Amino acid sequence: MKWTVYILKCIDGKFYTGFTNNLSRRLTEHNAGKVKSTKQRLPFKLTTYIVFTDKYKAIAFEQYLKSGSGIAFRNKRLI
Repeated sequence: MKWTVYILKCIDGKFYTGFTNNLSRRLTEHNAGKVKSTKQRLPFKLTTYIVFTDKYKAIAFEQYLKSGSGIAFRNKRLI
């Protein structure tokens, strides 16, 4: 199974970082307003996604991207 960490750029210019095992389904949920964190910030643009084969490495990377140094890394290298 593959796991994906993804970054969305929302209409307000802010970024949302998420994790899923089915990116197309998750993007559909975001677009439909079913995700609490992004439903008030539609539309969005998928800017980056990284695929992992290890679920726990994907979770750790998502958590890192939400940290202070991870945000700096995201801004410099991923978007």
